[in-house]
Amino acid sequence: MAFSSALCIFSLLALVQAQSESQQPKIQLRLAGDKRKHYEGRLEVFYNNEWGTICDDDFSIEAAHVACRELGYLGAVAWSPSAKFGQGEGRIWLDNVHCTGGEKSLAECPSNGFGVSDCRHSEDVGVICNQKRIPGHRFINTMNNNVETLEERVEEIRIRPISSHLKRIPVTEGYVEIKDRGKWRQICDEQWTPLNSRVTCGMYGFPGEKKYNNKVYKSLSMRKKKNYWGFSVNCTGNEAHLSSCRLGKALEPKRNGTCGRGLPVVVSCVPGRAFASSSSTGFRKAYRPEQPLVRLRGGANIGEGRVEVLKNGVWGTVCDDNWNLRAATIVCRELGFGSAKEALTGAKLGQGMGPVHMNEVECSGFEKSLTDCYFNNDALGCSHEEDAAVRCNIPAMGFQKRIRLSGGRNPYEGRVEVLTEKNGSLVWGTVCSENWGMIEAMVVCRQLGLGFASNAFQETWYWAGDASADNVVMSGVRCSGTEMSLPQCLHHGKHINCPRGGGRFAAGVSCSDTAPDLVLNAQLVEQTTYLEDRPMYALQCALEENCLSSTAKKNDHSSYRRLLRFSSQIHNVGQSDFRPKMGHHAWTWHECHRHYHSIEVFTHYDLLSLNGTKEAEGHKASFCLEDTQCDEGIQKRYLCANFGEQGITVGCWDTYRHDIDCQWIDITDVKPGDYIFQVVINPNYDVAESDYTNNFMKCKCRYDGYRIWTYHCHTGGSQSSDMDEYPGMSNQLHFR
Repeated sequence: MAFSSALCIFSLLALVQAQSESQQPKIQLRLAGDKRKHYEGRLEVFYNNEWGTICDDDFSIEAAHVACRELGYLGAVAWSPSAKFGQGEGRIWLDNVHCTGGEKSLAECPSNGFGVSDCRHSEDVGVICNQKRIPGHRFINTMNNNVETLEERVEEIRIRPISSHLKRIPVTEGYVEIKDRGKWRQICDEQWTPLNSRVTCGMYGFPGEKKYNNKVYKSLSMRKKKNYWGFSVNCTGNEAHLSSCRLGKALEPKRNGTCGRGLPVVVSCVPGRAFASSSSTGFRKAYRPEQPLVRLRGGANIGEGRVEVLKNGVWGTVCDDNWNLRAATIVCRELGFGSAKEALTGAKLGQGMGPVHMNEVECSGFEKSLTDCYFNNDALGCSHEEDAAVRCNIPAMGFQKRIRLSGGRNPYEGRVEVLTEKNGSLVWGTVCSENWGMIEAMVVCRQLGLGFASNAFQETWYWAGDASADNVVMSGVRCSGTEMSLPQCLHHGKHINCPRGGGRFAAGVSCSDTAPDLVLNAQLVEQTTYLEDRPMYALQCALEENCLSSTAKKNDHSSYRRLLRFSSQIHNVGQSDFRPKMGHHAWTWHECHRHYHSIEVFTHYDLLSLNGTKEAEGHKASFCLEDTQCDEGIQKRYLCANFGEQGITVGCWDTYRHDIDCQWIDITDVKPGDYIFQVVINPNYDVAESDYTNNFMKCKCRYDGYRIWTYHCHTGGSQSSDMDEYPGMSNQLHFR
């Protein structure tokens, strides 16, 4: 079989499927060539299974707008003629393109027709897009692992364990077999190298390979008939998939089915810590890893997220200039996953916060850490809209086979049903909904590979699940949020205790591909903190809403309360809008302030002693969740006027000024001293978010009885000293 050598392209690709009408050709676009930013480059079109370029004749800014929007950007800033980003290769697919600017795809614009052109590649057109992404734009990558599709590929590759290893999960060791013309075939190990094993283990979600007991496999191969594939493989070790490796020489078949002095290839892979089995406790439960230098944030599923690195005790992001699969794979292996499936650019998994620590990263592919790669310290011109992210290969753990959603209107919602062992057989049953919340729902959606939770339900009577699975088989579930599957959460085990019973009261969830992410502006808090002595007669509404300490109820109207005031600015840096859990009908009307509360407790304000004891507290209901201001190019969606819709749009922020009611902590009874000032957003997990660890902010403060100094304010998870856990959330290792 002819199998051409693979060409791995590690330039940054932005690929989308055109949303054209059924009669329009389906195309894909990418920005290629000599470029420094992900939002600029030579405009190339994938049509008829071939990449080609576009001629600059009659091209216009309107056509550039169409192309950039098709790529997920807000629009175009400029376009460039005469192959500014280098000359392309292959066909020139489009010439004399005339767009009005309102088309959804370049395929809808009139042109000479695909492949009809009198241009040369010296006339290839390029575009510079607005670096801001369309909020909520779905990035669809139809190319396999960001590697060009080969003319011919093997059908499938597997690691087949020997019989004594069949029950081991994940499968870490076995014969490497390739499906060729419908049949599974072994590979001769005469020219097999450790680099080939490295690639094979990486594509199956393992960071490395190790030696194995060769005697066992040699004995087995002598007793069984072999069926060898006709080629050897020559990998460099940096490939994303075994089929991307170059082929070695063709295998000369032997009459007795052997491959010279060789045997069938066997690999033995080393699983990452999270996937390693233990003889005493089974798979490791949620654990607290040692302080890493690299981490992932904001990903919906295991092994994906925005890349963040630790420098001088502060976490920061990586700019996506020159970001590629090779660098992404270093991150994945460093964190205990396999090779990278995708190297994502343009903050596609959400924007980070703090500094941008690395830019123009270049890796050889064999570094132990991303911090060992060459990079440019100067991130001038990089913003968090260019944050790099990864999606890694992870081992097949079989988690999805032991849980299901039943009765929902679509695959993303339903009653939670788990597979458990009972009286020696496996049966499906429900989960008790007592104390069931958003954190538990997050674990379910992650286990199913359905992204984030959008709702957690304690009643599911409206979903007709499988009647044979009504019995409760799991109760007392309490998750920390870091687990990969529901059984890893703390629960009652075999001793079920669920007074409410299953059936209509079984736990349910709904899942979503995206989620919001709220972050408080710590610097603004530090800049706006001050003390005010306010008379009780001006605090009656605040007293009704429990915004003062309990001793205030004993004061007369002529007395004063000392208030620690500050402004809060809450940004939504996630991938979907932040909306109240309850609809209009369930909002609470407060007559004194004459407004609705869409979330009764939106933030907690606490003054803590240095040992963590609460000295004073306050809370803030969502008087009005709205878009106070937005980033350039993003329209406000939520305004509270006239009982309007409430929420915070992606790329917008809601500001509560220091001079409005309840925007304070009552410190009247607090003694002078050193304290910790803490603000927690969404403290009850009423609304799902992609990252809860950045929902709190802490400041150091000193109070002398007359004045207060607030300093060193920082958001949770932004520094190495942080516990990286949401206050009130236990991230400790739980054993049943």
